[in-house]
Amino acid sequence: MAKKETDTGNEKQQTSGVIRTIAILETLSRHQTINLESLAKETKLPKATLLRFLSTLVNLGYVYRDPSDLYSLTLKMFSVGSHGLEHIDLIQIANPIAQKLCEELGETVHMGVLEDDSAVYILKKESSFTIRMYSRVGKTIPLYCTAIGKILLSELKDKELNDYLGRVHLKPFTPNTLRNGQTLKEELSLIRKQGWAWDNEEHEMGTLCIGAPIKDYTGKAVAAMSVSWPLFRFNPEEKQRIVTSILAACASLSRLLGCTEN
Repeated sequence: MAKKETDTGNEKQQTSGVIRTIAILETLSRHQTINLESLAKETKLPKATLLRFLSTLVNLGYVYRDPSDLYSLTLKMFSVGSHGLEHIDLIQIANPIAQKLCEELGETVHMGVLEDDSAVYILKKESSFTIRMYSRVGKTIPLYCTAIGKILLSELKDKELNDYLGRVHLKPFTPNTLRNGQTLKEELSLIRKQGWAWDNEEHEMGTLCIGAPIKDYTGKAVAAMSVSWPLFRFNPEEKQRIVTSILAACASLSRLLGCTEN
């Protein structure tokens, strides 16, 4: 019995050590260099404890201590992270998250990525209802009148967006399709602020979509995920709950890709 309690104590101590190590590394990642006192304040660790952890990280090559006693991360962290990225399969890790979102909201979930001046579906989770969305993996969709597309457009820099608007004719698919570049820019600005996009019968009459970005370790949206409804099944009173669920799913996937944004 005493041995079991000792083992449990060791496990807690090891877990605490891991948490502290990660806290130190994440804090260092936010600074070019930082001294011991400032690092102790940000990590809320006693200086003696912090020094012990830093000494180990320096010996392992993850942290550099310069002659002025300033600490910084080394490129070894980048090397480890870049090797990990080689093994990440976006569709594979998104699959269970998209499935869970589909089951939670009961409607079709799509994930799409940017391809030239369009978006292409790379993942689809089908609604269980008899009346479903007509779509398939591999289908391309416009950027300016779809939730996924607007999310991806909102990531473009001003010049990139202006170039896009110069190349693409804003063809009206429905009476609700945005047809003016300035109006589109204003909506994209709103999307950046609120973190999600809305397609209110802009691509297909009778269909609504809400989407959010999927970000990688750089904070850039590498994909977007959306949920689609036939108009008669969408309850406007549930909109905020729906948006919250979609944002949570996309944030969960983004964390798996290394995104540290809140």
